[in-house]
Amino acid sequence: MRECIVVTGGGTGGHVYPVLAVLDELPPIRVVWIGSGSQLERRILQGRQLRYYGIPTGKLRRYFSLQNIIDLFKIAAGFLASALILLREKPRLVFSKGGYVSVPPVAAARLLGIPSITHESDLQPGLATRINTRFADRVLVSFPTSDRYFDERVRSKLIQTGNPIRKVLLSGDPQKGRAMFGCPANLPLLLVLGGSQGSAPINRLLLQALDSLRLTCFVVHQLGSAHFDESWVQSNYYPVAYFHEELPDVLAAADLVLCRAGANTLWELAALGKPSVLVPLPRESSRGDQIENAGFFAERGAAVVLQQEGLSPDDLSEVVLHLLGNADKLERMGRRASQLSRPDAASRIAQLILRANAAG
Repeated sequence: MRECIVVTGGGTGGHVYPVLAVLDELPPIRVVWIGSGSQLERRILQGRQLRYYGIPTGKLRRYFSLQNIIDLFKIAAGFLASALILLREKPRLVFSKGGYVSVPPVAAARLLGIPSITHESDLQPGLATRINTRFADRVLVSFPTSDRYFDERVRSKLIQTGNPIRKVLLSGDPQKGRAMFGCPANLPLLLVLGGSQGSAPINRLLLQALDSLRLTCFVVHQLGSAHFDESWVQSNYYPVAYFHEELPDVLAAADLVLCRAGANTLWELAALGKPSVLVPLPRESSRGDQIENAGFFAERGAAVVLQQEGLSPDDLSEVVLHLLGNADKLERMGRRASQLSRPDAASRIAQLILRANAAG
């Protein structure tokens, strides 16, 4: 192998954690990371043996905004910064996990004749991935039906690898997870996740439905640091700001998971064989990617989907309690979730990187 590989992507943990899963499958090699410079990225990557560069980033929007003009200059600056980094580090390959920060490095790699591979976690590719497909040599997708969203001219580049999952998530101890919160042995555990920042709508619905839920199950609720209030602890309800090293045990202990429908969360639940109730971000707050992701899992019997618009606390409580009271259905949903999983995704992607690196 030559000097190093460059990886790029960031802005959220959803872009960072899958890359780390892939890096764990690679033999010792020098890694350079081009990211957005955010504190979140730096915190997650702390302790990793890699060189980190933050570049100027501009958000990619599908709608008109005066901010687009300013961000065009940021994107141009990011492209120039990326080109200088690539010239300095001389990588054999660039691997992109997507997000707006990945576009300048992938475009710069094409200009400099450096091969690149880009990966998409969602069923429907985001704008960054759509742009990156014009420059990348290979486009890796997680869902088997994602090809319909790509132009025929780039479908020859597509490889379905699945989504890389951190191995540590597969090593959880359910008994340890239940004991962590004092969950009684005779109650099922409902785990509520709103992402690293929490989800205000899910938090609000859950808290309004809590009185009926606590009669039947034990609720562990990740609210997000901005929404957390430890004074809310009460019988059969345990709020948490954010899970860190304890997450594998918590996931292992969960009988049912209530969450958004971000791709990484869904693929982690699939790897663990966990049934879920999904409340995807509505189109008014997103490009609709979570709706597409959730639909895929629901159509295959791995999840139940509730649309946020018009969802009442009573509706939420009714669905959750019905599932928790039906052990056969939960087992069936968990089995079908497992069938969607690609546990070898990280190693497959690592092998593609190594082959491309050897051929470069």
